[in-house]
Amino acid sequence: MEQSPDLKQYRYNGKKPLNLTHWSTQATNKPTNAEIKTTITKNIKHLASYQDKLYAQSRYGVLIIFQALDAAGKDSMICHILSGVNPEGIVVNNFKTPSKQDLAHDFLWRVHQVFPRRGQIGVFNRSYYEDVLVTQVHPEILLNEDLPGINQLNDIPTDFFTTRYQDLRHFETYANHCGYLVLKFFLHLSQAEQKNRFARRIELPDKNWKFSEADIREAAFWPKYQQVYADVLQHTATDTNPWYIIPADDKWHSRLLVSQIINQQLQQLPLAYPTTSPQRREELQQILRQLETK
Repeated sequence: MEQSPDLKQYRYNGKKPLNLTHWSTQATNKPTNAEIKTTITKNIKHLASYQDKLYAQSRYGVLIIFQALDAAGKDSMICHILSGVNPEGIVVNNFKTPSKQDLAHDFLWRVHQVFPRRGQIGVFNRSYYEDVLVTQVHPEILLNEDLPGINQLNDIPTDFFTTRYQDLRHFETYANHCGYLVLKFFLHLSQAEQKNRFARRIELPDKNWKFSEADIREAAFWPKYQQVYADVLQHTATDTNPWYIIPADDKWHSRLLVSQIINQQLQQLPLAYPTTSPQRREELQQILRQLETK
């Protein structure tokens, strides 16, 4: 498998304060698009091989999280780089506005309902991180959760999100203990490129279905989202479960980086097909002989 020697530059473990303006949204020293597409094709085949062993072994699981602002390319990213994976071995979920049933439970309840089993690759297109992102930009959402002691905005404790960050770190550590590899990607898009992509959704008829006025309304909160994302990433990144901050203005280059990182991390798991005992091999040989005599 081809690997970039510079992947570590995208890895953030939370040890230093995070200022997203210091992280480029632009691809630098990138190969040509033809070279990128060739490498991604190879990476897709390698990932299919890893996933086949993961599924057969059923000892480890993988959770891949994509977080980003609107138009950063999450959907096309998932569709393309995971296109070679056996559908039986992958499950994709999108975390939208919580339902009444979701709100009647703890904020991680809906995560448990869709968490991948061991042997699967689970993909969260947006994730439980929405519960510390959108809720900081629009704290009034928390009033719908019927949390003890929170009846109005002034009731929200100053350490509320600090506590949720701790819950998320502990949840991911718990997943690690259960045999799960957690990979978290933040697709870092510039405001100018987001505007360009929104414009294309309006200008191109076959893209009109993607356009949502709600996206434009949320775009008005760009500075706040940048601040909140920096805070969330800083307080939920660890050595074991870091965030990968991916420059997303160039979709093909971002796909290349993500596919490289996923394969690099899966390569470190002790994946293998289950071994067959001598007794079982003898049983299989007997079955084979029976088949040959029919």
